[in-house]
Amino acid sequence: MRAMTEPPDAASPNSPNSPEPARASAPPPTRAAFVFIFITVALDMLALGVMIPVLPKLIVEFEHGNMADAAGAAGIFGFSWVAMQFAFSPLLGAISDRHGRRPVILLSNLGLGLDYLLMALAPSLSWLFVGRLVSGITSASFSTAGAYIADVTPADERAAKFGMLGAAFGLGFVVGPALGGVLGGISLRLPFWAAAGLSLTNALYGFFILPESLPTAQRAPFTWKKANPFGSLALLRSHPRLLGLALVAFLYNVAHDSLPSVFVLYTDYRYHWSERMVGLCLAGVGVASTLVSALLVGPLVKRLGERRALLIGLVFGVAGFALYGWAPTGTWFLMGIPLMAIWGLAGPAFQSLMSRRVEPSAQGGLQGALASMSGITGMIGPLLFTQIFAFGISSKSLHLPGAPYWLAAALLGASLLVAFVVAQDPEATPGEPKASAS
Repeated sequence: MRAMTEPPDAASPNSPNSPEPARASAPPPTRAAFVFIFITVALDMLALGVMIPVLPKLIVEFEHGNMADAAGAAGIFGFSWVAMQFAFSPLLGAISDRHGRRPVILLSNLGLGLDYLLMALAPSLSWLFVGRLVSGITSASFSTAGAYIADVTPADERAAKFGMLGAAFGLGFVVGPALGGVLGGISLRLPFWAAAGLSLTNALYGFFILPESLPTAQRAPFTWKKANPFGSLALLRSHPRLLGLALVAFLYNVAHDSLPSVFVLYTDYRYHWSERMVGLCLAGVGVASTLVSALLVGPLVKRLGERRALLIGLVFGVAGFALYGWAPTGTWFLMGIPLMAIWGLAGPAFQSLMSRRVEPSAQGGLQGALASMSGITGMIGPLLFTQIFAFGISSKSLHLPGAPYWLAAALLGASLLVAFVVAQDPEATPGEPKASAS
């Protein structure tokens, strides 16, 4: 890390007056390395997606068919997985800032594969719960994967690469439930064996092809202040524009959590959709978001710039949530899927804008802080939107089943207003200092 006592030099590549810290000593990004990171993120989503069709049934089996007890246990499993993500994402990010991205990513892949084996062999509900906790920890490497991309990608190309990570996220969401459903029809344990094989194979593959992305000279000392989820959030308060973008991300994530929180309940109550229709709709959402992330984010951000791409994405998100909340029929609801897919422009754009405002030695800390913030919203969202939904359908004076999505639209509208003020391109504020990991 650049010594904090060294005076900034306008000619120095790491100077705050420079549009981007130097990466001369960083290895050039290779296609094989990026493919590995892409697969890693997709497998992280598999850790969640493969559980959707089989984990509840496995819990019911352990609870001897008692559905009420199984529902309570499933809720604890879901909350605990998010809590592990919240707690360990900044820790892994801080470790990667100190020791490099490669060991953290490879060990996370190895740990995830071994954990799948544990869950496949779990003899009791307690052991299955332990496995779920470990999967929350090991799949927290998403933040380190984001830091790797920031290390090796020029600033003006980062939004496109973050968009590809979003495509990997969507791909995992599509493939995970499908794989779990097909293999789970044969045996409830089989999806875990398959996922273990994929993760362990990926770890072995990465051992041979993944180079380190963070040069030794740009690494930061490890401190527990950065490594704990609350201390890591201090980085987001390091200067006003970064804090403003963090608020944009917070509102974005809270709004997003309305989708998994009430989607099944809402579509069952309002449109009487079957499990098959729910599955097809989720697959359509995953495919649409993957296509936007993979094919549109890069070209549109290059043409429009990060700020305009962020604002346009948020406008489409507001429109999509409003349509979801209003839609009187299932057909109208399905018409909102393309709008919500274009909302996917916003995430990579604000992530890229934020990465420009921190030093190379703080990229892991930034990604960890964002993951922790996502963990906070992941604990807020289910409670908030399920209660809003319950009120909307039970109120005699105001019957509004779409209330959760109207609230999500309002939150995104607030995010849009904040983004309009704070999302300035770094070139527009050339003297703005960058946050460091110290």
